[in-house]
Amino acid sequence: MALAPDPHAQEAYDRLATLVALVRADGSCLMVNMALENTLCLPRSRLVHGQAAHWFNEPALLHDALRRVVQEGGVVSRFAASLCCVPPGPQALAVHVTVSPFVHASQTCALVEMTELEQQSRLDREQRARELATAHKELLRNLAHEVKNPLGGIRGAAQLLALDHPDGSAGEYAGVIVREVDRLQALVDRLLAPHQAAPAWAVVNIHEVCEHVRTLVLAEFARGLEIQRDYDASLPELRADREQLIQALLNIVRNAAQALAERIRQGDARIVLRTRIAHQATLAGRRHRLALELEVEDNGPGVPPALRERIFQPLVTGRPEGTGLGLTLTQTLVQQQGGSIACESRPGATRFTMVLPLPEKS
Repeated sequence: MALAPDPHAQEAYDRLATLVALVRADGSCLMVNMALENTLCLPRSRLVHGQAAHWFNEPALLHDALRRVVQEGGVVSRFAASLCCVPPGPQALAVHVTVSPFVHASQTCALVEMTELEQQSRLDREQRARELATAHKELLRNLAHEVKNPLGGIRGAAQLLALDHPDGSAGEYAGVIVREVDRLQALVDRLLAPHQAAPAWAVVNIHEVCEHVRTLVLAEFARGLEIQRDYDASLPELRADREQLIQALLNIVRNAAQALAERIRQGDARIVLRTRIAHQATLAGRRHRLALELEVEDNGPGVPPALRERIFQPLVTGRPEGTGLGLTLTQTLVQQQGGSIACESRPGATRFTMVLPLPEKS
């Protein structure tokens, strides 16, 4: 009889986004993780002790890999294959498979790791986005400090100039310098604000946050704009920083309202706030059984094609009066909550989607 996998190891495997199985040399399965169980749409009790090769449309590929890795003492075997999903989908699920040796209960087995090719592409994009966001944050932080240091000296010198020349044009010009320095100081503070304090974690009701933001935006755009609600009332509360979450959502909804200026004049501007449950979401490389999905959709002209790939980069804006900081700060705030944000846009339909992890029941 096969020994049961260590429960702590099983829990660790269940948190992985990749599909994982522990397989004997003869192809019989010893362990599967939750991601594989959900992908194959079969209970763990049916998968364990069954033949792993039966999961593939090309079973010979796995048999060959097991022979090389376990029986012949190979190091690692990799191949592309497709999984048999139950019920079968319109097309096979393409995966990249890595088979590596693994010792279990003094017996050499194989650890079979499978990554959906589409999921891998998405994870690669998210990883690149996180790395880019980290680089941008570091750049902004350094730039802000470099700008902030001389501002104090410039302001002090202007104040001294105003004191020496209380009357006349010199004092007036000194006042202009002080006001402009203060404006730049406020801009620098906005750049640094998200990085200066750790999130104040608390239990948050996402619909309370949505209603708060909805009230604020409708007060600013009182006529010609409708903000519809499409809420999933069954959503549980999440653990987040309420103020940061409000700021992140407010930036998106206010941007949407500003982009709807023409439709607001016509009286048919619409923004939809939508909440849903997301199952088996991968956030920051970690698989979450449940996550909260918050969408902000508008019927505006859409993001210009030249900006769609750079929408979250700092100082990128499609409005002449914009600073290009709002969405950059939003992405930072969402990532600090452990979540992700993405944008899809075409004329008449722009949708920002936040995905935030929900607490896991112990």
